[in-house]
Amino acid sequence: MKHIPRKRFGQNFLTDQGVIQAIVRTIHPQPDDIMVEIGPGLGALTDPLLKTLPRLHVVEIDRDIIARLQNNYPAAKLTIHAGDALKFDFSTLGERIRVVGNLPYNISTPILFHLSEYVGNIIDMHFMLQKEVVERMVAAPSTPEYGRLSVMLQYRYAMELMFIVPPDAFHPAPKVESAIVRMIPYAVLPHPAKDEALFGAIVTAAFGQRRKTLRNTLKAYLDDAGFAALGIDPGLRAENLGVGEFVAIANYCAG
Repeated sequence: MKHIPRKRFGQNFLTDQGVIQAIVRTIHPQPDDIMVEIGPGLGALTDPLLKTLPRLHVVEIDRDIIARLQNNYPAAKLTIHAGDALKFDFSTLGERIRVVGNLPYNISTPILFHLSEYVGNIIDMHFMLQKEVVERMVAAPSTPEYGRLSVMLQYRYAMELMFIVPPDAFHPAPKVESAIVRMIPYAVLPHPAKDEALFGAIVTAAFGQRRKTLRNTLKAYLDDAGFAALGIDPGLRAENLGVGEFVAIANYCAG
């Protein structure tokens, strides 16, 4: 039976075989990998991944797709975790997992932050996302794309935009281009924060009104003496600071 894509799940199914093979080559699955695919959909990546992997985990919320997967794949090959990826405990899959998926555009950022809770269990992640989101993830300071998402993810991951995927590679075709991103958690954080919750709060405050200067956006955290002690110009804006400088502010405030 033909599956009708559901808007509420943000479903756009990858159909271009050339793009599918390029993604699989980028992921480069190995037979001993513990891999989980978020949102397998109609199996565009599931099929080629299972040509290498003896077993694949998938997380899927759509009951119709779950039934389809159960019909198409033996349970010994495909372990289906029915439910919302935003609530899934990825640590239950093991200590060294690889995560892949064509993430729904409408929940891509929340999923990325949810996965950051399990960074100690993850070897790497490869995702298809809206190109604009990937550009924000990998953006350098002092560029229009650089923001809270850039800082929070670059704190924890080395990331790379691998290649662009055109709309016509999907059915239905989305109105935007997509991109493949590779995310590798740092074994040792380049700039460790003493208090990661405080670090996150400071980054959020700094970018909350991004046209204002740091003197205004961070007045609840730093006075002019604090900026001077850190050697940071309070007349700059959030977009001008790198991850290390945000961590330095957070660590100064943590005492």
